[in-house]
Amino acid sequence: MIKLVACDLDGTLFNSDMAISDKNVAAIRAAQKNGIEFLVATGRAPRQSRKTMHDYGLKTGFININGALVYDADANLKVKHKLPNKKASLISKILRENNIYFELVTAEKIFSTDTSKRIVNLARSLMLLDPKVNFKKAVATAAGSDAMLSMTLVDDYDHLLTDPKIEIMKIIAFDGRGQAAFTQAKKEINALGDVVVTSSSAANIEINDAKAQKGPALLDYARQKGIKREEVAAIGDNLNDASMIRDAGTGVAMANAVPAIKELAQVKTKSNNEDGVAYVLRKFIKDNAKE
Repeated sequence: MIKLVACDLDGTLFNSDMAISDKNVAAIRAAQKNGIEFLVATGRAPRQSRKTMHDYGLKTGFININGALVYDADANLKVKHKLPNKKASLISKILRENNIYFELVTAEKIFSTDTSKRIVNLARSLMLLDPKVNFKKAVATAAGSDAMLSMTLVDDYDHLLTDPKIEIMKIIAFDGRGQAAFTQAKKEINALGDVVVTSSSAANIEINDAKAQKGPALLDYARQKGIKREEVAAIGDNLNDASMIRDAGTGVAMANAVPAIKELAQVKTKSNNEDGVAYVLRKFIKDNAKE
């Protein structure tokens, strides 16, 4: 029996228009009505993800910033794993030396040093999700997105990294050349130890504390709720979903998932443009009714 489902946003719950379909919304409500708790598992910060679900009239819990923060449906903080400021400073130095643009993510804000680069990188992400979208349209969409509203522009990051009151939850780096551009930086970052480097698109890397991963965070939350691992399912499409696909009792890969996620998952569902989340949630509801 499935009692808890964690679901990624980009490429999973979101379709290529960055929207949650009516079928997915209805299926989430049906799952909740049938006793299945639903968690959104995302690299996004709490405020942005909460607004997204609120806009669709949904009340859920959240695994935020890849597992650095976990909240229940009543917005109570249940898990927190920040990136130590000293480690964040070393990572920032490595990224700068490798000429890679990056942003600092806290629980409430995303800090950037270049608005235009943020817009361009958001546009690239949109184009990767939907190859039919041209660059001009992607830029216009990105410029007006919720992701831009959550951004705070700063001249540099030095004062943030040395302020003990600032808790860095994640560093996200972008490069239009793709994953090959991060090879040297990833090697140096991994050598620091106690960090995890994942990716939510072909053109970014995301750096968290080693404990701040979707999988461990999901199981931490499940234990607090008295839910067994075999009663937990996770749905995703990209590399930053790997830990929860691996750690959940039932790992679900979208039809549009990258090959590595399909290999990890026990169950396959339809694509994000075919209401794949709704399809598998309905299956869980039906299977639970048999038990």
